[in-house]
Amino acid sequence: MSITVHGPHFQFETEALAAGALQVAGVDEVGRGPLAGPVTAAAVILDPQRIPDGLNDSKTLTARRRLALHDAILEVAEVSVAHASVEEIDEINILRASHLAMTRALAGLSRRPCLALVDGNLLPRDMPCEGRAIVRGDAVCLSISAASIMAKVRRDRIMWDLAQQYPGYGWETNAGYGSKSHMAALQNLGPTPHHRRSFKPVHNILYQEKNLTD
Repeated sequence: MSITVHGPHFQFETEALAAGALQVAGVDEVGRGPLAGPVTAAAVILDPQRIPDGLNDSKTLTARRRLALHDAILEVAEVSVAHASVEEIDEINILRASHLAMTRALAGLSRRPCLALVDGNLLPRDMPCEGRAIVRGDAVCLSISAASIMAKVRRDRIMWDLAQQYPGYGWETNAGYGSKSHMAALQNLGPTPHHRRSFKPVHNILYQEKNLTD
């Protein structure tokens, strides 16, 4: 009889550890879709004996729950968080920038993992260790769930800080995503230095402005 496991589990990590891996990291990124702000990635090495209860895909958790889990993860796990800037996103494209943030997060761990379990269907180039891509990893793999929570909380904090410097775009609530109010502010106030110029809605507004001033 097969048993269906609901929610994220520790099977991927257990198999790797049983096969000889000493450290297994989960890696995820947040912020590929927004029109503004950096893309943020986290790498997390969980202690098999001290896994916080309630880890899940950050998108399924309330902000309060994410914050509580963020602090719980920090207490018991090895964590590294890294970013790729708006300039890097515009220069090399969002997919490569998100992969760059992931490799930076892995490189920032104090102990190099033997294996990185990476959310998605593609592995970043130049990873400092072996990697395995797991589709919907944040929903099925505990280490990736932990990484998704860390990346989400840290990126939201950055966008909240930027919202204080650039009021009107609603970044404290929309985290830079193209919400209705953000799109209206983009039209009315114009892009900021933190908007991704390679993204079509921002590019189109800049193009309109250019045509008006030419």
